[in-house]
Amino acid sequence: MFVLQVAIVVLLAAGALLALVLQSRHDIDREARNRSVSVAETFAHSIGLPATLKTSDPSAILQPVTEETRKAAGVDFIVVMDTNGIRYTHPQPDRIGKRFVGTIEPSLAGQVHTESVQGPLGKEIQAVVPVTDSAGRVIGLVSAGLTVKNVTGVVDRQLPVILLAIATGLALATGGTALISRRLRRQTHGLGTQEMTRMYEHHDAVLHAVREGVLITDGDGRLLLANDEAKRLLGLPEDAEGRYIGNVPGLDRRMADLLLSGRVATDEVLETGDRLLVVNQRLTHPRGRPEGTAVTIRDSTEMQVLTSRAETARKRLKLLYDAGGDIGTSLDVVRTAEELAAVAVPRFADFVTVDLADQVLDGDEPAPGADMRRTAVSGIRDDHPLYPRGRLIDFLPSTPQARGFGTGQAELVPYLVDAPGWQAQDPPRARAIVDYGIHSLIAAPLTARGVVLGVVNFWRSEKPEPFDEDELSLAEELVARAAISMDNARRYTREHALAETLQRSLLPRALPEQSAVDVAHFYLPAQSGVGGDWFDVIPLAGSRVALVVGDVVGHGLHAAATMGRLRTAVHNFASLDLPPDEILARLDDLVQRIDHDGDGDDTGGGVLGATCLYAVYDPVSQRCTMARAGHLPPLVVAPDGTAEIVDLPAGPPLGLGGMPFETAELYLAEGSQLVLYTDGLVEERTRDIGEGLELLRTALSHPERDPQESCRAVLEILLPERPSDDVALLIARTRTLGPDRVAQWDVPFEPSAVGATRNAAAKKLDEWGLTELAFATELILSELVTNALRHGRAPVRVRLLHDRGLTCEVWDGSSTAPHLRYAATTDEGGRGLFLVAQLSEHWGTRYTPEGKVIWAEQALPGSPGSPGPALAAFLDVDPI
Repeated sequence: MFVLQVAIVVLLAAGALLALVLQSRHDIDREARNRSVSVAETFAHSIGLPATLKTSDPSAILQPVTEETRKAAGVDFIVVMDTNGIRYTHPQPDRIGKRFVGTIEPSLAGQVHTESVQGPLGKEIQAVVPVTDSAGRVIGLVSAGLTVKNVTGVVDRQLPVILLAIATGLALATGGTALISRRLRRQTHGLGTQEMTRMYEHHDAVLHAVREGVLITDGDGRLLLANDEAKRLLGLPEDAEGRYIGNVPGLDRRMADLLLSGRVATDEVLETGDRLLVVNQRLTHPRGRPEGTAVTIRDSTEMQVLTSRAETARKRLKLLYDAGGDIGTSLDVVRTAEELAAVAVPRFADFVTVDLADQVLDGDEPAPGADMRRTAVSGIRDDHPLYPRGRLIDFLPSTPQARGFGTGQAELVPYLVDAPGWQAQDPPRARAIVDYGIHSLIAAPLTARGVVLGVVNFWRSEKPEPFDEDELSLAEELVARAAISMDNARRYTREHALAETLQRSLLPRALPEQSAVDVAHFYLPAQSGVGGDWFDVIPLAGSRVALVVGDVVGHGLHAAATMGRLRTAVHNFASLDLPPDEILARLDDLVQRIDHDGDGDDTGGGVLGATCLYAVYDPVSQRCTMARAGHLPPLVVAPDGTAEIVDLPAGPPLGLGGMPFETAELYLAEGSQLVLYTDGLVEERTRDIGEGLELLRTALSHPERDPQESCRAVLEILLPERPSDDVALLIARTRTLGPDRVAQWDVPFEPSAVGATRNAAAKKLDEWGLTELAFATELILSELVTNALRHGRAPVRVRLLHDRGLTCEVWDGSSTAPHLRYAATTDEGGRGLFLVAQLSEHWGTRYTPEGKVIWAEQALPGSPGSPGPALAAFLDVDPI
């Protein structure tokens, strides 16, 4: 491009030079002719020339004058001649008198004639002018002119100036061309002409082929360019370019106003006819005065439809996603139904009702054709005429709810006003529902594992259009997801109810009567599943009482059943009157056997662990003996309100085996409170167990409270809102059996002491007002003391306890166990323990570190089950 431009500049310069030279030559030639004519005419018309020509020697007069005039006029010669062409004057004097070289005929005819001839001075340019007299006759001729050499010399003298000017112009033109070429190279990125041509062809092709409208306007509001897509979208005519925008036919007024405004627009949506256009407008000269705008237009009509569909799909997916997280947060049937109703309003329906078979609420599977109870109602308003929550509904077979419950298929009722089957259920209420504005319904059954649990009803009132098939599919998927959570809640409700029923049946329904302690208790199963916590109060011989609390690891039916087995075992072991450490050792063996029994096919049969705390309180000695197997230690609240944790060796949990259990004994003043509990009371996620124990001590440190008040205070402070573990609490306030109700004698180790013992006992019974029991008591003591003297070892001691019953205890130093047997008719002995068993309500043996105690308990006169036991027992004896 640069070379081409330089060549063009050189050619132009050469042409200019040639033109200037030719023009100079032409101008100088013309000037020479004009000067020759002017000088010749001036000299021919000079005064006195005609008279001079008439003289005898014109040359003498005219020669000096013509030479002077020639030099003054700047011509090469002035020749005066006669009409025959004979010279009178000439710059070369030897040429005077000779004939003039040139054409004189035109001048003789009175004309001025110029010509170029080869004269005496060389190539000459000369003019011939006639000289006339007063009468107008030609009397002579005057010729003046210049030689071509002198004319060319002038041109040659001008040529350097012309060449300098041409060179300067050429240099400037070449420099400008270089700058322009560099600028163009920068702007075209080094593209050549072919590339530029192809680029513009491609640009034009793309501009008219692109599926986006392009408009360009100028600062005066005229449309400079509109591609094919813009003309199609805006309906522009073919001759729209070059017109004023306001006068373009077919252009929408709002689009015209936007184009004429010249303002910046970004993704501005305009509705033109049936199209939805997205317009972007930018100024074409942003840094100065705007010179126009460039506008792009996109047709978003189809995109808007696709976007609307995508947005609808996104909302539906979001609804299903939220439903997965919001439905089934708890294993409660009613709560799950409420969550299902709440998640669909108002994003899917204006009102949602959930009707469940009545058996589902109890955790059972519904029977075919079962009545349904409205379990949840949710809506955008509360004044709706739909059936209220809690209503038991017997849907007619013609209703979509009954059909869905029977077939498990969802039904769409687009127009309730045209649904006679639905209206037949309750015509007045149906009219009220339609008048309220509810016009469309989807009834979708809750189906899980092939069982229909109920029906979910989606009602529409706000949107004028009815539910469609797509929304029916969404309702089916939403309900299908919720049905799994609903069935899980139902199954959990059933299992929880069974476990809780089993557990409560295994726990003590009412505490037995006893005089050793005043007891308050509390039990609450975990919300997430029934556990294996238990407590017990077991009356023992000698007015003593056993206090037990335990915890089986785990939840559910297995934990509850295991708890029942352990509680039964504790009762059986307590009947043997074993010390606490031995009872825990036997429980440990039992748990190990249960675990081994679960090592077979039933992998869920193992206990996996249990803890227990066993305490025995004696109201006579006010001593409390206790042992624990991995359980939390008890608290003792003194009568002054001081609460302390008992320093009791922990022992391993039940089922580990191999470790002995240790027993601790402490003295409890009358009115002290012994507090037994499980870890569910003091342990929680939001606090550690140490903090819970401290709160328990604070709640118990009030001496004026009775056990019931202390129990309420503890629960108010420590009971979790939704306990994750069972909570068991047992508070026992100690009582004493005073000396006025206890009689004790040491018996000499000799047979004669039996009578003295009977007499002392009879006397004590008279003091207590129990004379009616004297006969039976004497017989019992006589047999027991005799057996101790005959089969036992010293020391022997007798104790009578007057409590809710009369207890006779005989102590001796032997560990020999007595056996009850039936004596034959011919046997002389063997009837002693049989008589004791017949005369007393209960009897038994317990072992002590010093020996054993055989005891027998009788009911007091007037108490239930005591109609003259002595006489009845005596009459039952066969005569000898």
